[in-house]
Amino acid sequence: MKRRFAEETILLISIIKWVFLATIIGIVVGLSTTLFLKLLNWSRLFGSHYSYYFLLLPVALFLSAAIIKYLAPDAEGHGTEKVIEAVHKHSGKIKAAVVPVKLVSTIITLAAGGSVGKEGPCAQIGGGLSSIFADLFRFDDRDRKKLVICGISAGFASVFGTPIAGAIFGVEVLFIGAILYDVLLPSFIAGIISYHVSSSFGISYFYHQLNFVPVFSEAFFLKIVLAGIFFGIVSAILIETLKLGNKLSSKIQISKPFKGIIGGIVLIGLVFIFSKQYLGLGLDTIESCLQGAKIVWYAFILKIIFTSITLNFGGSGGIVTPIFFVGVASGSLFANLLGLDPATFAAVGLVAVLAGAANTPIAASIMAVELFGPKVAPYATVACVISFLMTGHRSVYPSQILSIKKSPSLLVETGEEIEKVEARFLPRNKSLIGLLSGLAKTIKTKLKK
Repeated sequence: MKRRFAEETILLISIIKWVFLATIIGIVVGLSTTLFLKLLNWSRLFGSHYSYYFLLLPVALFLSAAIIKYLAPDAEGHGTEKVIEAVHKHSGKIKAAVVPVKLVSTIITLAAGGSVGKEGPCAQIGGGLSSIFADLFRFDDRDRKKLVICGISAGFASVFGTPIAGAIFGVEVLFIGAILYDVLLPSFIAGIISYHVSSSFGISYFYHQLNFVPVFSEAFFLKIVLAGIFFGIVSAILIETLKLGNKLSSKIQISKPFKGIIGGIVLIGLVFIFSKQYLGLGLDTIESCLQGAKIVWYAFILKIIFTSITLNFGGSGGIVTPIFFVGVASGSLFANLLGLDPATFAAVGLVAVLAGAANTPIAASIMAVELFGPKVAPYATVACVISFLMTGHRSVYPSQILSIKKSPSLLVETGEEIEKVEARFLPRNKSLIGLLSGLAKTIKTKLKK
């Protein structure tokens, strides 16, 4: 009896502790996200007054790369990846300089039209502030990691206005196929508090309730399955294009700031060839696709290319907003090819490509409910899971730890960073491929006889 009472007392104290700490993190991250988003909006409004603002891209990418290189190298890239790396390799410790450097470099990149997102900086700023908070109050490594994960969740929740999906994203994005249940409570609290803090300071969010009437049929369900496969392929193309951009950048043996000049010039050329539609956050295109507007079939490919160049040649920012653009554009293409409703499949594409590219099917499925309503959510969830499987053992976040194999017919090493994983075919007698292989051998043997 005493042992049970002692256990419940300890658990109660732990709950109170993390409710208190998560609330503080939520407030701090909510305030910092609000500041970042307001500065970002002001910079975008300033740029919108000039038709040829994108001509500043070489200068912007040069400045962004120079600021990061000389002040805080850990602020390089798309933000969330560096926080994942910090959690796995450095017990969540993030240098204080990362916070202001990430904020300034991202605003510079987006103001000139760099194709990046806004969630990565918020996740990195949230994680960085959480790490600073942990160091100030001398928390141990275990508690610091939990606080930094809360910072990721709070940043994601407050930047997109999805508190539940944001909380799940923070704990799901660290491992592929596993969730840290001991961080769920503080992550939920931090996400909800951060979202409400940002909302109270005037940050508005996009919600689009679909006019979707669910009429279940085998034909429609099959189309959802095909859509999941298609979005998984799109996710893989996105990841491989980012890797290709990184390889090309690494082959150019000059200082990173000067690579920014090259990347900016290439982006300017692409704008004159195509349009300004693929610059910046691309929120107008995302909203128009979700309303059923037509878009050129290759739009998602161009957005991938613009994003890869920006991130690999000096730009700073997130990756999730470009993923949204790629998702709605590819969803619109899929719908037009099969004669389906473009708005519905643009919404499904938005969450399904996120599930595949980031390996976060649960967070993406919940986001479908928060952004588009519960009616389309069951179908979006099926597409999210299929996309997650189809993407294979790859990710836009190379530091994610692989916890599961996506197929028993593949030989992969779990417990490794996803960028180090190489999947090899492993025939198994009980698998479909193994059965087909065995059947083919049997038929061949009988034919010889």
